[in-house]
Amino acid sequence: MHARAEYLIAVVALAAGLALGGEPRSCVLRVVDAPAVPLSGNARVDFSSLPGSGGSLQDAVGDASQASRKSPWLAAGLSIVLPGAGEFYSESYIKSGLFFAAEAALWALAYAWDHKGDKQTDFFQNYANAHWSVVAYAQYALANYAPANGNYQVIIPNTSGDPPWMRINWSELNRMEQDIGATANGSYYSHILPIYNTQQYYELIGKYPQFNQGWDDAPPSFSYGGTRSNEALYYDGQRGQANTYYTTASTFVGIAVINHVASAIDAALSAGSYNRGLHASVETLPVPNEAGGYTAVPALHLAWGF
Repeated sequence: MHARAEYLIAVVALAAGLALGGEPRSCVLRVVDAPAVPLSGNARVDFSSLPGSGGSLQDAVGDASQASRKSPWLAAGLSIVLPGAGEFYSESYIKSGLFFAAEAALWALAYAWDHKGDKQTDFFQNYANAHWSVVAYAQYALANYAPANGNYQVIIPNTSGDPPWMRINWSELNRMEQDIGATANGSYYSHILPIYNTQQYYELIGKYPQFNQGWDDAPPSFSYGGTRSNEALYYDGQRGQANTYYTTASTFVGIAVINHVASAIDAALSAGSYNRGLHASVETLPVPNEAGGYTAVPALHLAWGF
């Protein structure tokens, strides 16, 4: 069972008094019972259709009720795109501001942590370029683990002055790694090294003991399965820190997605609440005056449903 209530309150200053610039001579307070038909929800149409203001409430209610209602589907769609937009459409302005502020804060935090991850990535990659040598790694493998008949041409001749990654024949290096992995003593050679400056390159050299002998502080000989060099351990920790930063950034992005969904649900509910809620506007009402005519006076129009 639904009902609507409506009140109209007008405080009238006599036209003559206003014209003379004096104080109003009298005030009128009017309370008008609502018609026995549902209000449209459009305050302007409802008010202008009251008795004495011209027009018919019954004629206006059909179109106006549809024009003034808020669509929950539209509200939800707006907030899916931009949190807070659906609440703004539903005239729930405080919640609109809160959802939008949360959206801005979440994306700002995601950007900040992603930027920290980028800076940390630059740091650990520069550290690896300065302290890990693919030439030292390849030479140790050639001297200690490569099959004797492999005839591996891993080091490019006449390149001693070039950076380590430019001195390596990568296809030959990978062939040697595969052959070592197939020997009885090569169980720790479980990976082939990707080409320089790729994400996998920087991951593998800090993650697996196979690559320990490429670090500056590597001992002359190394027992695989033992403790890796201090530089390797430090590097692996710095790389892990970059991953933590990126994970944090991804977490804030995930929360931002949740904010979109939560705002969409709330916007749909807010639209429904608006359609049932209080509506108010200030209009004019013709009131009889002392001269036998009518004076237009301010009137507050309130309507709500429950």
